Amino acid sequence: MVILRAEAVEKIYATEAEQVYALRKINFEIKAGDFLIINGPSGSGKTTLLNLLSGVDQPTTGEIYLGQYPLGSLSDRERTVIRRDKIGLIFQSFELIPVLTVGENVEYPLLLQKVGYQERRKRVQAVLSQVGLDELIKRLPSQLSGGQKQRVAVARALVTRPEIILADEPTGNLDSETGRKIIRLMLELNQKYRVAVVMVSHDLTLNQYAQRVYQIKDGVLTVKVGVENVEDCLA
Repeated sequence: MVILRAEAVEKIYATEAEQVYALRKINFEIKAGDFLIINGPSGSGKTTLLNLLSGVDQPTTGEIYLGQYPLGSLSDRERTVIRRDKIGLIFQSFELIPVLTVGENVEYPLLLQKVGYQERRKRVQAVLSQVGLDELIKRLPSQLSGGQKQRVAVARALVTRPEIILADEPTGNLDSETGRKIIRLMLELNQKYRVAVVMVSHDLTLNQYAQRVYQIKDGVLTVKVGVENVEDCLA
């Protein structure tokens, strides 16, 4: 079942001298249980595509559909609710709230969902344990390393149990062993709960985990390679 798709999507930035195409005629779909990776150099349009898929930004032409509903027809508030309830976002820049502790940053989206206290506490503790940060629950972001901040961002995206995870370089600030643990966690959620994962990454070693790998270059998206047996990566 297709849960999110892009149809003929373009993103154009106008300057005084010319129009700059960040994305060109993107056709892309995400199904329940997908684990997809997008490779591409800096400036190729990877982050722009994630912003459009999540409804953070809007395409210049074309449309993004959640099920049968075009995101472009929804209000800003309605798109915010979709991100809150259905999409887990992992930002390359972390986007942690500096005055909140690790636990409070992870708990925050559950507060927006009006999840009860006991359930919030259980989920926060569980997901922080999964990413190896349960002992740092009371620290502020300023007291964390870059890798620890990245793991908090991952935990916050997972705690709401979203239908889709959109991840922008989720292992970029992690050492290889920690990065592998994070990918395995995403794979386990993907396999157990059919959470769809779309990840953009420079790290080509992650391609082995994907069902499909895409290449984006100069705003053009193409299928690069496929891996059929994702379960083998969990061994």
